[in-house]
Amino acid sequence: MHIEHGLNGSRRIESTHNGARIVTTGRNSGYVQRAYVTRGGRSYVSRTTIINHRAYTNVYRSYPYHGHYYYGYHPGFYYHPAYYGWAYNPWPAPVYYGWGWGGAPWYGYYGGYFAPYPVYPSAAFWLTDYLISANLQAAYQAQAAANAAAANAAAANDAPAEPPQPSGGSDAQAANSGTVTLTPEVKAAIAEEVKAQLAAEQADAKPASAAPDAPQASATSSPTNEEVPAALDPARRTFVVASDLAVTGDGQECQLTAGDVITRLSDTPDDDNKVTVSVSAGKKADCAPGKQVAVGVDDLQEMHNHFQEQLDNGMKDLASKQGTSGLPKAPDTATVASDVPPPPTDASAEKALQDQQAQADQTEAQVVKEAFSQGS
Repeated sequence: MHIEHGLNGSRRIESTHNGARIVTTGRNSGYVQRAYVTRGGRSYVSRTTIINHRAYTNVYRSYPYHGHYYYGYHPGFYYHPAYYGWAYNPWPAPVYYGWGWGGAPWYGYYGGYFAPYPVYPSAAFWLTDYLISANLQAAYQAQAAANAAAANAAAANDAPAEPPQPSGGSDAQAANSGTVTLTPEVKAAIAEEVKAQLAAEQADAKPASAAPDAPQASATSSPTNEEVPAALDPARRTFVVASDLAVTGDGQECQLTAGDVITRLSDTPDDDNKVTVSVSAGKKADCAPGKQVAVGVDDLQEMHNHFQEQLDNGMKDLASKQGTSGLPKAPDTATVASDVPPPPTDASAEKALQDQQAQADQTEAQVVKEAFSQGS
């Protein structure tokens, strides 16, 4: 069992049990990954993710690169190519769109960090705001849940506790306001990543005789060759942080949280399988913008996987809203199943995560007890 603590009190637990990879990222969140199927010489795993007692199941493809195995998100379906082209290319006219976030607590909390575009020249920019907002909402909910759990534990031990609130304290919104900003330049970099992923999925969805004006994606390797993971792809530089991560730069540790943005600087991992990144945008209590830190390639790959998952969710949401609320009508939003059928939800996933948390609690209590005994 591997346990990591974040600077903001978060905890990540990873272990392997009966062939399943179990990763806990919070009191009510994490995933269980198991072997699934083999197609065309490639191995796929199923991953059931639990977020606040709700289960989501996706397929991931496993593949080796330089002696290390990576897991890449594999879509359960594709849209017809015309829909990807509609999302990729500029709309006939810029679109004004209201998200309705005005009274949402997370939006007020991160008001000094993130603001949506005033208008949308294409779906790629709409999807950019969708992705960022989804990360920030998840970060707010996860930290609120963690703080609530800490308050309950303190109450059980008759210890005084502050009211549950997201990391940063009750005046975090005021502290953030006007001091930390997700700049237009950083958002433009995320939008370019969105467009690149749309191009890649369109290439996977379309027949070989594609339309001449279709966006072009990079070629993929054959199943028999090693494949560079998206985390190290020279064409992919910008990553949106998906979960809490403690990192180190110049001998100093700092925290990255969901919604922060980093830019990969190096392409070759070091002996610890880490690369150098620069913090492009970070919230008040997180790593400062411009700071260079080391991030594990596995962590970068998970950020990209989460990015793909959220983009699929955004495309689905956009398909349901196209032609309404000022959005232009899309040409074709029908879907086609991918080559790997969706796996069933792992009914035991939530219990496995709860058991892992209990074991981690017991392990850490035992370590503290032993350390105290040795010290006395």
